[in-house]
Amino acid sequence: MRYAMAIDTKKCVGCGDCVVACQTENNVPHGYCRDWIVERVDGTYPSLSLELRSERCNHCDNSPCVRCCPTGASHIEEGGIVTVTHHKCIGCGACIQSCPYDARYSHPDGYVDKCTFCLHRVQKGQNTACVDVCPTKCLYFGDLDDPNSDVSLAIKDRAWKVLAPEAGTKPQLFFLT
Repeated sequence: MRYAMAIDTKKCVGCGDCVVACQTENNVPHGYCRDWIVERVDGTYPSLSLELRSERCNHCDNSPCVRCCPTGASHIEEGGIVTVTHHKCIGCGACIQSCPYDARYSHPDGYVDKCTFCLHRVQKGQNTACVDVCPTKCLYFGDLDDPNSDVSLAIKDRAWKVLAPEAGTKPQLFFLT
């Protein structure tokens, strides 16, 4: 089992519902977020292109954050979901520095926090909170080892990219182009 997410950059309108759903579902403190919206403009006027992306932890197969954690608080759960065990985390920030996606933050309670692909929901057979609330249905989640999962079907017939492929992290967050 390999959990992954795909984001359709042609459908995302940058509304931020995924961010609010995550903050609410995971009791993220005000002023912090586990996912966010990126607006990227390329080209020069009048030939511009706009890409909107919902970004979060990439749940990498080769996670630098896991390798550098001195306490083992950052670890990989079944299905490849990268998590942080809060009571083991000493808040040193090594994982924050090692992440090429800027996907972690220092929680006010002294530990590092990040997207967990809503592991507590996934373990019950539910979707992530962000997938459930997306009004344009641009987020796809599931098991890459299941050829009929939403994420497998989404990346099967569409061009996609990952962020910072040169980092060698093997991210499990795909952006449909």
